[in-house]
Amino acid sequence: MSEDRLAEVIAAIDAANARDSNKIEVDGRLEPAEFVYGRRMSETLARVVPDASEHLRIAVRGQHIERWTSPRKSYPEGRGGYLKWRKDLQNFHAKRVGEIMAAAGYGADETARVGALIRKERLKSDAEAQMIEDVACLVFLEHYLDDFMQKTDQDKLAGILAKTWNKMSPFGHEHALELALPASVPALLERGLARLR
Repeated sequence: MSEDRLAEVIAAIDAANARDSNKIEVDGRLEPAEFVYGRRMSETLARVVPDASEHLRIAVRGQHIERWTSPRKSYPEGRGGYLKWRKDLQNFHAKRVGEIMAAAGYGADETARVGALIRKERLKSDAEAQMIEDVACLVFLEHYLDDFMQKTDQDKLAGILAKTWNKMSPFGHEHALELALPASVPALLERGLARLR
């Protein structure tokens, strides 16, 4: 019963994200960007935490649901605008996933738990919320860093890598070090971390 509900929720999240008009190339074909992102998040979670809870599996798959409907440029420039955009998105994602879960028969406590994970509440004290952060960072490093490196200057990239590293737990660091990252990454990361010390 629980596996059926879980499968229904994952399928509904995927159906929503399949409507993303932004495409990325995967194995020679174009696919909806957020659909691919959700799948990569789930695959990474399954690799690093094979026994993840149902709530965590839903939150990981849905944490960017329909993200393209609220573009960054629709908010003011600067850090304040960026933070407002991020917070509003987290609330939107939590609400949408909660609606999908309720339609599949999940109760209010379960939808509230997944919502708290998507909003990354109590990040440093909730191991599952931290796990979403770790998985998101691993997905960025494994799947999106190469493209990012080609369009970002080295100085800015060093800062981004350092901030990414600092968001991760020791568990996340361990798995990041197992990735086949570009040869220049360790030196760039060290440069960025030195600036933050």
